[in-house]
Amino acid sequence: MKAVILVGGFGTRLRPLTVNTPKPMLPLVGTPFIEWMLTNLRDQGIDEAILCVQYLADRFRTALGDGSRLGMKVHIIEEPEPRGTAGAVKHVAHLLDDTTFVFNGDVMTDLDLQAMLAFHRAKQSQLTIALTPVEDPTAFGLVETTAEGRITRFLEKPKPEEVTTNMINAGTYIIEPHLFDDIPANQHYMFERGLFPSTLQKNHPMYGFASDAYWTDIGTPQTYLEVHQDIINGKVRFALPGSQIKHNLWVGSNVSIAADVAFHGTVVVCDGAQIAAGCVITGPTIIGAHTRIGAGSAITASVIWQENHLGPDMVVSHSVIGHRNHIAAGVKIHNSTIISDDTVIAGDNAFDRGVRIWPGTQVAAQSISFS
Repeated sequence: MKAVILVGGFGTRLRPLTVNTPKPMLPLVGTPFIEWMLTNLRDQGIDEAILCVQYLADRFRTALGDGSRLGMKVHIIEEPEPRGTAGAVKHVAHLLDDTTFVFNGDVMTDLDLQAMLAFHRAKQSQLTIALTPVEDPTAFGLVETTAEGRITRFLEKPKPEEVTTNMINAGTYIIEPHLFDDIPANQHYMFERGLFPSTLQKNHPMYGFASDAYWTDIGTPQTYLEVHQDIINGKVRFALPGSQIKHNLWVGSNVSIAADVAFHGTVVVCDGAQIAAGCVITGPTIIGAHTRIGAGSAITASVIWQENHLGPDMVVSHSVIGHRNHIAAGVKIHNSTIISDDTVIAGDNAFDRGVRIWPGTQVAAQSISFS
């Protein structure tokens, strides 16, 4: 079975992490998100995926190739210009000749796809949308259905007094191929404002598949950190890498950890990482591959990517550090700070309140920064 994955966005809300890395390639516990997504699809019976790409397309080609490493077939199709969610699928419609799954490429979910497909077929639906409940529906597009699940209305970002349901579009669709003919070619066209209301107006059988499966959008720094917390806390099905060497500590290969390092909560230390004496690591925290952490440092509830060199006596709390950074002794990094790639930060700096450091930045000593 085939799936289309929409991965054409620029990841603006996640910058500067997405300057060099497309949003679907951001690492989750050391593994690119799109790779986790593809293996999840493979394990649920999808053997061929078409990625609709625009931004940094070569990164996908380098990482995924033809998909054979993952045990499936992967096509990476580059859009000539942004064409919207439905327009992107129209661009690859020549590859789609049967019932097709479509996924938003920034949604983390462990939805049961076979159950959704069985529902789609049992209802003889032409278009089925996965639905998920949320606490505050006013920030989303609501989907109203009958008791049997047939969709009756879409309501985009309603006012509180307009809310009639807490079920929203969860970004996973099953579409019968004849509906692709209803998408105009070579145009910007959206599912949410184009194909979905058009299909409803034509009275085609269209259903919502309600589920309490894990669901979140990884599109902001806060949700990116929260997804890691949820993975580590077991809220979503995800195989942690490495070996579990003690309660809540997972360690990869060729890791060096001083004997007196203290771990609290769940921590993952990826391949080749080094943690010097006197460090305190408090989960949920990810230490990326080949990252070195100097003596006496304290890392709390943070995500640290690959090949960083962090000096002694550092503090990192509730923040994200990208690739290949050199950060000197005594630096303090707090409260949703994001440090991108290839930065050099001198000692005794402090970053707080969501500061964002862009790739290649060099920060001199004691340039204390607050957002």
